[in-house]
Amino acid sequence: MNDRDREIQHFTKLAAKGRMTRREFVGRMAALGVTAAMANTLLSTAVKAAGPNKGGTLKIGSTGGESTNTLDPALAASQVPYHNLHAFAETLVEVKSDGSIDPRLAESVESSPDAKTWRFKIRSGVEFHNGKSVTAQDVMRTIERHSNEESKSGALGIVKGIESMSVDGDTFVMNLHTANADLPYLMADYHLMIQPDGGFDNPAAGIGSGAYMLVSDEPGVRHLFKKNPNYWDSTRGHVDEVEIIVINDATARMAALQSGQAHIVNRVDPKVAGLLSRAPGVRVENVGGPGHYVFIMHCDTAPFDNNDLRLALKYAINRQEMVDKILMGFGSVGNDFPINASYPLFDSSIPQREYDAAKAAEHYKKSGHDGSPIILRVADGAFPGAVDAAALFQQSAAAAGIPLEIKREPNDGYWSEVWNKQPFCASYWGGRPVQDQMYSTAYLSSADWNDTKFKNADFDAKLLAARAELDGTKRKALYSEMANMLRDEGGLICPMFNDYVDGLSEKVQGWEKDGTGELMGGRASQVCWLA
Repeated sequence: MNDRDREIQHFTKLAAKGRMTRREFVGRMAALGVTAAMANTLLSTAVKAAGPNKGGTLKIGSTGGESTNTLDPALAASQVPYHNLHAFAETLVEVKSDGSIDPRLAESVESSPDAKTWRFKIRSGVEFHNGKSVTAQDVMRTIERHSNEESKSGALGIVKGIESMSVDGDTFVMNLHTANADLPYLMADYHLMIQPDGGFDNPAAGIGSGAYMLVSDEPGVRHLFKKNPNYWDSTRGHVDEVEIIVINDATARMAALQSGQAHIVNRVDPKVAGLLSRAPGVRVENVGGPGHYVFIMHCDTAPFDNNDLRLALKYAINRQEMVDKILMGFGSVGNDFPINASYPLFDSSIPQREYDAAKAAEHYKKSGHDGSPIILRVADGAFPGAVDAAALFQQSAAAAGIPLEIKREPNDGYWSEVWNKQPFCASYWGGRPVQDQMYSTAYLSSADWNDTKFKNADFDAKLLAARAELDGTKRKALYSEMANMLRDEGGLICPMFNDYVDGLSEKVQGWEKDGTGELMGGRASQVCWLA
């Protein structure tokens, strides 16, 4: 080994132990003739080899927190509840960054050849935070609660179609009306966190089987969790405490990261990502995925019950301008249906809808709208740059003679009082790992989270047919037909698919790119540690 190699090895060890920041390490490597890409690879490998440090308090600064938030998994609808759930509870399986299924509370998953009967063997030796063992009965009761119309569960659409459920010793058995080859992916939905007796007694108790246990729950302010001493998975849960701090203001959130008040922050505004990445002790991570920033219209509410008006608004938005000016290139254009190339059965041949003021004006005139202001409700917390995006939309619509009026709403209460209630507003979707889950959650007529109120019997029938179709080519064709239906008849205006852009302190180790959701698909609190 020559002197240069010894220096590389020495500095790599220091950086892996947290005694040198990533930026300092990359600088040292550059002086030794090592490229930045190779330096980052060396460091990531060394960090993994060194193993996680234990202890400390990991602080996460997150937007999407409200005073109305609850710990009930069924009702989680924004980012802070999403992160809370991943801290204290677990699903049967998870979807890994490569799209494969990772067994969690279910140690194995098997299906009948026709994909209508599914068996989930529940992992033994796992305890809830109240000391009770996790059983197949708890799993069955959890699915029962979420499939109950009264639960208002965000997973209601994906647990439709269950013919019967039963418990066979340590195995949960589910029989479906129609086949579904994607069922394990549906069971990874974050609403379906397993609770004691399904959460029927007290769904908001915050009791799960996760790596951390609830200490303090202050909705709209902060949530504190401590390490679960009886957690079953030694590869997760490295810190002593996880504190999730509600910081809805983007500027304050970035300041919290730079000052050390937070180690990780979500929703870095693309406009400041470059500047933030140059701040000392901070790095920015971004990854593409199925997440999308949208404007949603209720198809059953005037004036949006007129498809010509909906088409007018779809043609009146300049998608590329939004990707350039709002996402600053951290994303791609959308096409008015919620699927992009991150889905394995995506149909890339569907024509891209472009901004066309003349077509927008034509459809607007055909709609017979009376010319009164069309109110679009928006808040800073709807998605990064949402207010600016609405202003761009207003300008491009005005060129088509469409009178769009922007009504700015407060962040607190937006997800409980505006989204899914007001007929035209800004929103976002984190996406789902498979098309069946995305469509079942938000576009099936009976789904509680059908936030465009799109109800189409033909669409529902195609969704069920695709779910039962085991031939990939035929299934892709059905999904393509459904995409075209939503694109041309639905209430979704989808201008852009966003990268997940997160900010991290250099103290945070164990981070990996994961496009399944922000903060590593919600798993950052479980798998990361502090140098």
